Amino acid sequence: MRVLVILGSLAMVIGSILAGLFISGGYWWTLILTAPIFMLAIYDAFQKKKAILRNFPILGRSRYAAEWLRPKLYQYFIEPDTDGRPFNRLDRNIVYQRSKMVNDTTPFGTQIDTYNDGYEWINHSIGALDHHDLEEHPKVLVGGKNCKQPYNLSIFNVSAMSFGSLSKNAVMALNGGASIGEFAQNTGEGGISEHHDKHNGDLIYQIGTGYFGCRTADGNFSEELYAERTNKPNVKMIEIKLSQGAKPGHGGILPAKKATPEIAKIRNIEPYKSVLSPPYHKAFKTPMELIQFIGKCQELSGGKPVGFKLCVGHKSEFIAICKAMLETGITPDFISVDGGEGGTGAAPLEFSNSVGMPFIEGLTFVYNTLIGFNLKKEITLIASGKIVSGFHVFRAISLGADACYSARAMMMAVGCIQALECNHNTCPTGVATQDPSLMKGLDVNDKKFRVANYHRETVKSFVELMAATGIDHPDQINRSHVNRRIDKNKVATYNQIFPYIREGCLLTKESIPESWKTDVALADIHSFKPRFEMVYIEED
Repeated sequence: MRVLVILGSLAMVIGSILAGLFISGGYWWTLILTAPIFMLAIYDAFQKKKAILRNFPILGRSRYAAEWLRPKLYQYFIEPDTDGRPFNRLDRNIVYQRSKMVNDTTPFGTQIDTYNDGYEWINHSIGALDHHDLEEHPKVLVGGKNCKQPYNLSIFNVSAMSFGSLSKNAVMALNGGASIGEFAQNTGEGGISEHHDKHNGDLIYQIGTGYFGCRTADGNFSEELYAERTNKPNVKMIEIKLSQGAKPGHGGILPAKKATPEIAKIRNIEPYKSVLSPPYHKAFKTPMELIQFIGKCQELSGGKPVGFKLCVGHKSEFIAICKAMLETGITPDFISVDGGEGGTGAAPLEFSNSVGMPFIEGLTFVYNTLIGFNLKKEITLIASGKIVSGFHVFRAISLGADACYSARAMMMAVGCIQALECNHNTCPTGVATQDPSLMKGLDVNDKKFRVANYHRETVKSFVELMAATGIDHPDQINRSHVNRRIDKNKVATYNQIFPYIREGCLLTKESIPESWKTDVALADIHSFKPRFEMVYIEED
């Protein structure tokens, strides 16, 4: 076969030359067109990296072209509106329509099969309220007993995405939208760039294991740089990232070629030198040390709200953190709960698919734990995990959240088309790339208004849903408002699926619910090292 293809390619070249000689006398033009094909066939036949090309020169390349085209063709011509992944077309369209301020209503009824397992809906009320009478943009005041500068946080905000993973134009558009819509932008763990400051939008400064922006030369936490960064007036809150939904328990590396002088200045690192972000923090090693570190960060920031973000792993570890709060009297001002289904950039497939507690289970567990230790009054809960619509915000609040983050939906508002090329630096819309030729297509002045539009319309839809249930404040939303179909003949409320536990019941051994006893007993305020109880079940 290989010989035949090479001979065929050679015959094509010779035939083109002869045709040029006898027909037009200008055979050199045909040679320019066909000679490369012959040379490519020779290369394919003798290269050793790809067996298909070696066995089928030229023809084998059609496979790679088909693989490149497959996701594009599937997304636009094959997949149903309800089946796309990670986000289906219905969810993507609602972002695009609201950001562009075009008609976001749907004709002829729902496309969703309401009898499928997992279908969810809200209980409305015959005594529904007029949503025009409710607060147009609900907010929550973040700040516990140690906070001197509480922040009035929108119920819907931009989740953590660093400059570097996003282009500077995308960062500026998100910040501009946050400024217009009076909501907050999480910086991600890459530090605060000049692009985050461009439109003076409110910032939540995130600190990861690399301590970018507040890092010493040897990679440790710098109190001086932290105080300098956090005392900026547009930095409203500080978030310590313990783990994230995309790859919980996994560190990262910034390759030397990506550590440009601009990135290096923002992150306090050396230009063109690889930097490791370990999977653990150097500033603390135990739950007690974490809580003490939070207290130090609260003080150094001048009393601004300080909290932490996690994707829930071992339940006993979060319980241990709560025990440390009680022991020290120090509480974070907020906790952000990310779901294992989260993620905007690149992550190993095993971590993306198979590590970390999903959003719903994680949020309900964290809320119940705080209630059980009588700590929830001091702490604001922020939820993150595929939150796109007003219903998603309502559902998160019903589970225990006070406010929400959104990352990928905000990317779509900026122009992301779910091309799934975030990890290749080839994002066609200029959102997740550092390629100037692609980045220039993203117009900041246009996209910042789209971000603000999407935020405003989503919050508006949430308020309308709240009014439909007959309640006038997010504090009144609870798990009984949302239903889930368990199977075709069985429906349960979230209150039945994820029951509340009694306030303060985890404070004494006698009142701990049976299903919590093992995790509470394993929780150690002096160690994050997980301990396990071996349970043996004897066969009959």
